[in-house]
Amino acid sequence: MLALLLIGGCSMVRLGYSHLDSIATWMAHDYFDLTSEQRDAFARRFDRLHQWHRHDQLPEYARFLEDMQKRAQRGLQPADMLWLIDGFRQRYAKIAAHAAADAADLLATLSPAQIEHFRKELDNNNRKFLRENRTQDGEAERRKVYAQKTLSQLREWAGHLSDAQETRIIALLRAVPLTDQLRHEDRLRRQREFIVLLEQRTGDRKVFAQRLSDWLVHWEAGRSPQQGQLFTESWQKRAQFYADVHRLLNAEQRSHIVHRLEDYIDNFRQLSERKPATVKSS
Repeated sequence: MLALLLIGGCSMVRLGYSHLDSIATWMAHDYFDLTSEQRDAFARRFDRLHQWHRHDQLPEYARFLEDMQKRAQRGLQPADMLWLIDGFRQRYAKIAAHAAADAADLLATLSPAQIEHFRKELDNNNRKFLRENRTQDGEAERRKVYAQKTLSQLREWAGHLSDAQETRIIALLRAVPLTDQLRHEDRLRRQREFIVLLEQRTGDRKVFAQRLSDWLVHWEAGRSPQQGQLFTESWQKRAQFYADVHRLLNAEQRSHIVHRLEDYIDNFRQLSERKPATVKSS
C-alpha cells in the first residue's frame, strides 16, 4: 500500500488497495507455487489482515498524511523527510507484527520443493534488480538510472519540471550516495536469513512465529555496524536533497504536492469507510 502511495497515482491506490487480496494471493503463489489448499488458506488469512488494515490502519494513515501536509505547506525541512521515513517504518512494523502468526502457520506447510521454488524466484528477482538499476555497470550509468527514477517521482508529485529545475535537481542528486549495491547486499542478507528461518518451520510453532515476527519487524537488525552507518548517511543525504528540491519548486508546484496529499487522505478515508466483507473462518 505504501509502495502504491509512493509510485502510483491516486487511482492506483484505490484500484490496487481494493484488489490487494487477489494481488497478494497471486504473488504468494508466484513465489511458492502454492497448492490449491494453501492458496485458500492464504486467502482466508489475508482477508482478515486486509479488513483489519482497512478499518484500523487507513484512518490513522489519513491523520499521518494530514501532518505531512501541514509540514509541506510551511516548507519541507530534512527533519520532516526523516520523520516521514520513520513513520513508514513504524507502520510497516505494525502490519508485520499483526500478520506474523498467520504467516507462520502458512509457512509451516511449505514443502522442500516449494522452498526450492522460492529460492529460484529470489534469484530471478535479484537479477532483475541488478538489471534495472544497472548495478553491475559503471557509476555514470548507475547515476543516470537513479536520476531518471528520481525525476519521474518528482514529476508525479510536483507536476511539470522546467529544464532549469531538472538540471539543478540532477546536480543536487550528485551529493546523494548511490545505494543500489548496498541495497543488493542487504537483500541477499535478508534472503539468507529467511531461508535459515524457514528451515525451522517444522519445530515449535509458537517459537517459529516469534522468530518470524522478530525477523519481520526488526528487519535491519542483521546489518553490520558499517552497513547501518552507510544506510543512515544515505537517508540523511536524501532527506537534505528533498528539502533542497522543495525550495526549488514554485508556488504552483508546491500546491500540487499539497493537493496530491489531500487526494490520498480522501482516498484512505473513503476506503476505510467501506463495509467489511464477511470474513471466512479458518
